[in-house]
Amino acid sequence: MCLLSSCCFSHVEENDSIATCLVALTALSSRRADTWYLDSGCSRHMTGDKNWFSSFYDEAISGSVTFGDGKKAKVVGKGIVTAPGIPNLKNVLYVEGLQANLISVSQLSDDFEEVRFNKLRCLVLDGKGKSVMGGLRSKDHCYCVNANDSVSSQICLSSSSTDDTLNLWHRRLCHVNYQDLVKLSTKEGVRGLPKLSGKPTGMCEGCKLGKQTRSSHRVINSMSTSQPLDLMHMDLVGPVQTKSLGGKKYMLVLVDDFSRFTWVKFLCEKSDAFDNFQNLSKMILNEQYSSNKCIVRLRTDHGTEFENASFDEFCNDMGIKHEFSAPITPQQNGVVERKNRVLIEMGRVMLNSAGLAHTFWAEAISNACYTINRVIFRSGTEKTPYEILKGKKPNVSHLRVFGSPCYIYRDREYLAKFDAKSDKGVFLGYSLNSRAYRVYNKRTCSVMETINVSIDDSIVLSHTPCISFDQVLFEREKDDNAAAEGQEDEEASEGIDDTSAIQPVYRTGQQQVHKDHSSSDIIGDVNDGLKTKRQAKRVVSNLSILSCFIAKHQEDISIITFYGFVSVIEPKNAKEALCDVNWINAMQDELSQFARNDVWFLVPRPDSSNVIGTKWIFKNKSDEKGQITRNKARLVAQGYSQVEGLDFDETFAPVARLESVRLLFAIACHLRFILYQMDVKSAFLNGVLQEEVYVEQPAGFIDPIHPDHVYRLKKALYGLKQAPRAWYERLSSHLLDKGYVRGSIDKTLFVKRTSHHLILAQVYVDDIVFGLTSDSLIEEFTNIMKNEFVWQIKLFSWSASPTKE
Repeated sequence: MCLLSSCCFSHVEENDSIATCLVALTALSSRRADTWYLDSGCSRHMTGDKNWFSSFYDEAISGSVTFGDGKKAKVVGKGIVTAPGIPNLKNVLYVEGLQANLISVSQLSDDFEEVRFNKLRCLVLDGKGKSVMGGLRSKDHCYCVNANDSVSSQICLSSSSTDDTLNLWHRRLCHVNYQDLVKLSTKEGVRGLPKLSGKPTGMCEGCKLGKQTRSSHRVINSMSTSQPLDLMHMDLVGPVQTKSLGGKKYMLVLVDDFSRFTWVKFLCEKSDAFDNFQNLSKMILNEQYSSNKCIVRLRTDHGTEFENASFDEFCNDMGIKHEFSAPITPQQNGVVERKNRVLIEMGRVMLNSAGLAHTFWAEAISNACYTINRVIFRSGTEKTPYEILKGKKPNVSHLRVFGSPCYIYRDREYLAKFDAKSDKGVFLGYSLNSRAYRVYNKRTCSVMETINVSIDDSIVLSHTPCISFDQVLFEREKDDNAAAEGQEDEEASEGIDDTSAIQPVYRTGQQQVHKDHSSSDIIGDVNDGLKTKRQAKRVVSNLSILSCFIAKHQEDISIITFYGFVSVIEPKNAKEALCDVNWINAMQDELSQFARNDVWFLVPRPDSSNVIGTKWIFKNKSDEKGQITRNKARLVAQGYSQVEGLDFDETFAPVARLESVRLLFAIACHLRFILYQMDVKSAFLNGVLQEEVYVEQPAGFIDPIHPDHVYRLKKALYGLKQAPRAWYERLSSHLLDKGYVRGSIDKTLFVKRTSHHLILAQVYVDDIVFGLTSDSLIEEFTNIMKNEFVWQIKLFSWSASPTKE
């Protein structure tokens, strides 16, 4: 359907007007009688159906409408149109023969505040920003309004309009909160802001990108399981900074969701988690065998100690469903996470209250787990976890204060008549395998289980520590010293004889016996006084205490030793390094290496050549304990500025194949010889360059006479693209000149055979691993490298050992 229309009015008389309308409309789809089209080329609203008018005025109007096929229609009158989806449209013309209902955009603009179009819909807004009419864009690219739409669709359009206005002002006010924006509009706190209401239905992308937080987790007040072992929560805690008395660093916590009964196992390494869980689950299943209960589900996080093939295989065999919490979402396994916090806090409180060393943390955690299973009600019930799982009320009459002093009956050793019958100790907890207490014996410095113990838990020891770490270390020695002093008191009371005035006494008689010896035959100093056993024991004890102190504080002594000679702070640039004398010395050492290897020489800056920048790299070198032992400064070239064909040509350098390394180990194992490692210092500085390469003077060490000069390189510099290749060519040519044969497949393997012996050398950049069938050849190989390069050699930490079939 195609219509061409235009409309104009001319007044003939006072009450007569002439209207001329030309209409343009293209609709590819079938026309609906209740559809009104919005037309920007139509100057007045018009329709051909008189039933639309709520009030009609039959006025003398002269005018006509010309259609697309040339036909004309007469304008009969005008009136007001009101429909469920149409607002109060005034001055709507009634045109005979017009098959479409047209709404003039210009007339809408005169009657209302705003007419808005986008690629999906059109909206008509009043002065308050409220939508009074809305339409959608049809498939034939026409904007139309369905007059008889339901109220819900109109509300949808209205809310869409409100959303658009709300979102617009939300963005204008720097993405302020929607609630605050509506409140500001309602309270009329500012001028120029239209009335806003409601909530947006969509999402603001900018707010999500800039304000998004973690999802909230609802609180579950009801039980999610119906019986014990339906769901088990498990987690691993650690590593703890201080090892326990048994050398443990981790603890495995398992919690039953229904009863909240808790089991704790202490581990040395994470890899022990599966074995401990397997044993613990079998023990739990045996305890619940009579009630036919079994573990149905197991929930853990995604730690590799839980998510592995061993756990999967065991769960499949036992019919256990292994569930995982979402990554980085411990709230989904919150039962065991909260239990971890409770156990750690209770253990911390008991340790500090009793004044015990941190090495007793495992005993404190075990005591806390034993107690909370018996004294805390399961939420939502009036039963303890022990009663829910075991079916009987727990007995707490045997519970004692952790860390209380106790006296341990010495029933495991032979006692003399007047020996003490008890040892002093510290109460630690309860045995899980027998009806006994766990105590720490101060005399033997060990943890033991016994029922023959007297615990005095009426004394509050919050301000007087029971036993510290130093007491644990030296208690045994202290007791031994005291025992030695008690046994030798009688000897000490006899005094010390003065032997300085002793003269040889010659005896006379029929038989002369020589009893006096010369001074050369006497061991020790004859002027020293007589030493009793107690004095000798005291000397040995003092030496032992000094040795223990040195062993305990060895790390601190090492740190103090190095602190006087190295810097512990790594500078970020050369400017910061030049403020520290230690780093200046390190930079001087690096430049001294350049001078010894004749790496470069100073030349005027060339006009047509590329000059590569240099940069200082600073790194603190540490030993196996993490202590800083040396400040290393290295000058590197900024190789990214090199130009292919000008600064470098070939950059490929062979790298040791893994198969060759395995072959070297196999040969060493078969021939049973030791492998050695040689490290060439500043290896790349030995590679000779074939290209003409220039670099800038290093920062902080610029020549004061020629500050604009640059260095031309003779040898390779770290950071250059051809540095590894230049070093390899230098090393390989040197070994080939000494009679070594390069491997035909792996070019980094060099072999030399003599009449009865074999030398193998594997090169990996600046590290060389070599082995020899004769120890006499070690000096030969080291001399070959020593005469050409600066090197360091150390014994490799691997050697072959014989095996039995």
